[in-house]
Amino acid sequence: MTGCGTIMRYAAAAASLKRYTAMTQRTRWSTSDFDDMSWHDVHVHGFEIVRNEGDNGTAELILDIDYILEWLKNEGKFSFVVAQASLRFHEVFGLKLALDYLKPTAGMCAFSLAGIERERLVFPTGYASYKWKLPINWPAGEIEFQSPGFTQSLTGQLFTQSSQCLEPSQRAYAVAV
Repeated sequence: MTGCGTIMRYAAAAASLKRYTAMTQRTRWSTSDFDDMSWHDVHVHGFEIVRNEGDNGTAELILDIDYILEWLKNEGKFSFVVAQASLRFHEVFGLKLALDYLKPTAGMCAFSLAGIERERLVFPTGYASYKWKLPINWPAGEIEFQSPGFTQSLTGQLFTQSSQCLEPSQRAYAVAV
């Protein structure tokens, strides 16, 4: 187990990951980059719901994450290039969140995503959006909602390390106390 409580399944996880290049050369991504990105084993330290201006009933959903920019394999062992990031979904509607720390009697820690999935939605009015699904692999859970897109920005420095999760000393606090 890591300090964040995730059981590492490196071989299976690495085999299922998409190959993506030049991630460490960027600091910002958006919906158009989705197919080139992976959120497998990314840890979520916090989330915030920020109401949008106006009266359309949507909000911004902001996740404070440790984004894994690169998986490095050397002599059968993995290390990771990880940075704190802000993942912001825009105009979120129909949020459904399920997270169970009780069943596995888990201590409170960052939860880990299995990935992010999306399904394109087109409404009779012609408005297009996505249904997003974020399966959680530790502890059990899932986040679902509708949103037309996201932006993700690095908010911290890059660390190359054996853990997929940053230590508190490596992170800036993202949510006001």
